[in-house]
Amino acid sequence: MRLPTYFIPHGAGPCFFMEWNRGPADTWEKTAAWLKGLVAGLPERPKALLVVSGHWEAPAFTVGAAERPALIFDYYGFPPSTYELRFDTPGSPALAHRVRDLLAQAGLPAAEDAERGYDHGVFVPLKLALPDADIPVVQLSLLTSLDPATHLAAGRALAPLRDEGVLIVGSGMSWHNMRGFSPAFTGKSEAFDAWLSQAMTDPSARDEAIRHWSDGPYAREAHPREEHLAPLFVAAGAAEGEPGRHAFRDVAMDVVISGFSFGEAVA
Repeated sequence: MRLPTYFIPHGAGPCFFMEWNRGPADTWEKTAAWLKGLVAGLPERPKALLVVSGHWEAPAFTVGAAERPALIFDYYGFPPSTYELRFDTPGSPALAHRVRDLLAQAGLPAAEDAERGYDHGVFVPLKLALPDADIPVVQLSLLTSLDPATHLAAGRALAPLRDEGVLIVGSGMSWHNMRGFSPAFTGKSEAFDAWLSQAMTDPSARDEAIRHWSDGPYAREAHPREEHLAPLFVAAGAAEGEPGRHAFRDVAMDVVISGFSFGEAVA
């Protein structure tokens, strides 16, 4: 089975596991419902997940190789219960080695970290997508450069994993401006999202659009710094030339947020 790849919005901190009081109580319900169907909706369960989170950057593409990754509670000011969440899915040192080798063979800087746990860009959405925590999960860092072309190249290098039962997931946010979640930004988010949707669903122009993503409408208001968009570059690169689909769209905290899938599940 060749699996698709995904770019998912991972929400705001531990938003799915608390009483949300920074706007309507149902702010994150649609996102949660979509994430719950992410793995369940595939024609075949993956053997493992490789997740690229916007919350880990390193000088080389670094893959987590711990057998039992701990959780990194890298969010602040949330209810005490959200610092007691658990996500006990195993890691996979074997998959980590495979990821490192594929990146190195493509001439990309690659390393392993046998100690690092899952940050909230991994465990928060995957607690919904993998409620039984029964599929190994490996996390991959971004490069500190955040260079779009290099992250596309990383996705291309990792594409063979899709034929090996590994679901590649980029975890970030399609709009991520910490000062830009308000009605004043709704229209701008709509314009950027419309551009992003067209760019991601047209495989003939997608790579070029990614290389020049900051030319999109209100792009630098959507992403003053692009670490939450860069996981999208990897997910798209792993399905180069294949169809893209605007798989999810909602308005949360007054701005449009979206998820995308690339490629198709092929038996």
